[in-house]
Amino acid sequence: MSVRVAAVVVAWNRADILRDTVAALGCQERKVDDIIVVDNASTDSTPEFLAQSEIVDDVITMPENLGGAGGFAAGIARAVSRGADYVWIMDDDTVPTPKALSELLASLAKYPGEPAIMACRADWFDGREHPMNKSRTRFGMPKRMHTDAKKAGARQIRTASFVAIMIDAQAVREEGLPIADYFLWNDDFEYTARLLRKRIGLYVDAARVEHRTKVFGNSTADPGPRFFNEVRNKIWVFGFSHGLSPLEKLLFGGKTLLRWTKMILKSGDRRAMLGYLRDGIAAGCKFPRRNSEVLAGTPVADEVTQIEQGAGNE
Repeated sequence: MSVRVAAVVVAWNRADILRDTVAALGCQERKVDDIIVVDNASTDSTPEFLAQSEIVDDVITMPENLGGAGGFAAGIARAVSRGADYVWIMDDDTVPTPKALSELLASLAKYPGEPAIMACRADWFDGREHPMNKSRTRFGMPKRMHTDAKKAGARQIRTASFVAIMIDAQAVREEGLPIADYFLWNDDFEYTARLLRKRIGLYVDAARVEHRTKVFGNSTADPGPRFFNEVRNKIWVFGFSHGLSPLEKLLFGGKTLLRWTKMILKSGDRRAMLGYLRDGIAAGCKFPRRNSEVLAGTPVADEVTQIEQGAGNE
């Protein structure tokens, strides 16, 4: 399969792991055609490392930290503008195994269709599948489609995290970019739900990456101040995004309320958590800003505007 694959890494103050991520991208069994790193205004040695790297093809230096959402919006826009057919995105604490990309492309070639997303399996240091990134099987589809996915060494999924997924550039042109104003949390949930509402997403178990988080856990852990982003962004997903059907919003909304309740009850500072909940609800009642506004003044401002206008998001 002759396709151009660009890898996009969003980096912020994790130069030690970023070195391993970039090295792993440079050692893929199937060569990555373009390696792009978005430096989210890092204050550690990340800028120096990127300036000296012979592996990275393009560095986007952001004027300020715009979070994972802004960073991936910027990186995807640049990758598509540079001619990528597929954009393989990951955080700077994600290290792909040598065969990760070749396994994604092998499943893509075997599947009788055009998946918009191909997701890697993310493991923790000890080889256990990371619960933060585990994608649930998509239900309500014809049995034939599940059979086709299985024959391709994959399974059908509805959403995915931004930890090592490969996105079809045509889907990006049609749907636009991640919503940069999310900053962090649920940006991947909203974006992949939007891409996959009427398209196919596949999870490829053989395509492995290591997600080097400090702890092994999922989103039910106490998030502290980030609970504000969780609340605000979930309200944006359920209230303003067209990525979910009305039934899905009802089902996911119910699960979200249960998870929030557990998070608050388990928190060591419930008063603070209730404050983040209150502020998140208030902020969620306002529309997120357009990407052209959030990313104005960045090196990719024109590319972002072009993609969003083409998708009808401006």
